[in-house]
Amino acid sequence: MGISIAGLVLLLAAGAGFYFMRHTRSELHAMIGAETLPVPQLETLRAASDEIGNQGGFRKQCEVVGAAHPNPHGPLTSELSKTECVWYEYKVVRQYERTEYRDGRRRTHRSSETVASHTSGDGYALRDQEGTLIGVDPTGTQPDQPDKVVDRFEPYQKQSQSAFGIQLPAMFDSNNTIGYKYEEWAIRPGKQLYILGEVHDKFGPLVVGRPDDGGHYIISTRSEDELRSHRSQRHNMLRIGVLVAAPLGLVLAVAGLFA
Repeated sequence: MGISIAGLVLLLAAGAGFYFMRHTRSELHAMIGAETLPVPQLETLRAASDEIGNQGGFRKQCEVVGAAHPNPHGPLTSELSKTECVWYEYKVVRQYERTEYRDGRRRTHRSSETVASHTSGDGYALRDQEGTLIGVDPTGTQPDQPDKVVDRFEPYQKQSQSAFGIQLPAMFDSNNTIGYKYEEWAIRPGKQLYILGEVHDKFGPLVVGRPDDGGHYIISTRSEDELRSHRSQRHNMLRIGVLVAAPLGLVLAVAGLFA
């Protein structure tokens, strides 16, 4: 029975690995096939679209590269570190001990749960090498490798249920709490970004965002070459994992049936 379960677990892992392998390969193909266009060239293409009566209907899947720039309302201020930025995300994780009794024995396990989190949703801009701005809609993707500006663990203190200005609910004030892990990530103004997405003029000015057809949308602090190298390595590792797990899982599942 145990052999069959191990085989099924390996087959499930192979299936998940195959899915992520295909997704990674698709991302690679999208990066290879997309043009990197300066914003003035995109404006020229949009003007040509307007001339044929397609105002607000311009769409172009491509790559844009440049420095992060705040929107007209100014930069954001992150919640925990008060970092000036264009995008941020934070997470507070409670670490605690969980006790259970099994077979007459007392067992204590260490567990965790997220008790607070937030991701900014405000749009910002990107300034390309020619100094021209284009809007960035961050909706629908998680930035790749933003700067980690907070990474801190605070042991539990019953008298204090807040830190970094975040008030934690009283329900988490418990003697089995070990402490709280605080993490925050941010994209600061001026940070170089690589963006693969769809440029559109739905709201007037050009904005890059998630493609309407469900294509890939990547915002990264890494260069295109670094991203391609990373995705290639991940694809190869997943491929090896699938090639090992699938036949081994099948052998164990079949062997378990006759054990």
